[in-house]
Amino acid sequence: MRLKGKFLTPVLAWVQLASLGLLASTTHAADYPQKPVTIVVGYSAGGGVDAIARVLAEKLPSVIGQSVVVENRPSVGAIVGSTYVAKAKPDGYTLLMGAPGPIIFNHAVYNKLPYGPQDFTPISFVSDSPLVLLVNVNNPAKSVQELVAQSIQTPDKSNYGASSASFQLITELFKRKTGATHTHIPYKGANDAVTAVMSGDVTMTLADAGPAFVGMQSGRVKALAVTSAKRMKEYPNTPTLAELGIDIKVSLWIGLLAPAGTPADIIKILQDGVAKVVDMPDVQKKLTTMSVAPMSNTSDEFAKIIATEIPMWRQLAIDNKIQAN
Repeated sequence: MRLKGKFLTPVLAWVQLASLGLLASTTHAADYPQKPVTIVVGYSAGGGVDAIARVLAEKLPSVIGQSVVVENRPSVGAIVGSTYVAKAKPDGYTLLMGAPGPIIFNHAVYNKLPYGPQDFTPISFVSDSPLVLLVNVNNPAKSVQELVAQSIQTPDKSNYGASSASFQLITELFKRKTGATHTHIPYKGANDAVTAVMSGDVTMTLADAGPAFVGMQSGRVKALAVTSAKRMKEYPNTPTLAELGIDIKVSLWIGLLAPAGTPADIIKILQDGVAKVVDMPDVQKKLTTMSVAPMSNTSDEFAKIIATEIPMWRQLAIDNKIQAN
């Protein structure tokens, strides 16, 4: 899903600078950290991003030798917390637990934001979670192909629930790739969208693994596909969209970012620290029970994902006239 155009150039320029280390100062970090590190979460306590941030905060001190605290700064779109970290001193003591919403999708659906991708240096993923395509258990469609055909035959009776612009964009991509005609019905949260499928109020939803698993346990919804590159261990009999010939590989990662300009050696200390935490058996077990896959990567790999996805989703939002309210 490669795009060309005016949106791609500045973001790619940013990631090229990041790869060369030009976004980081030359300050050495032999004495880092000397005081507690704060991880800012742009969502309320108790949510998925917050829960993963607290797992990391619990284990990272044993690796970096300083305590780590979680600070919640909730707001619509996680804009407040993201802006706070973007403008923080780039010394490695104020970090952001980010997700695709504030880091990628906000740039697709908001005309103006107080921060941009150039304001962050990615550190590492912590977890990754694909989406699950759910329909009511009584829906006669037994496959994605049958679901798409059903929507084409009865477009006035075919719709989908989406809890945010992020999920709406992903479902619109699904429609573009398959020719499906489902109409968007907004919901406040992923659990609400899954409940709507369970009750028959909407035809389908693409939900993250946690809410999807709860819905499937109820026996009132069934999974037709997952958006991961490989089949999920939790759903071994559910095919990926890619297996079905649909070129979609989407996941909801959660990762750690620092303010732009944070010294490269501090970024490396934190990146290595996250990797060690993610490899801990008890952390892997805990994250798996949260229906997410433990995962770490490099700052450069993380930056390239952001640089590739922002222009792609922005163009899709323009094409479908999707904007944040």
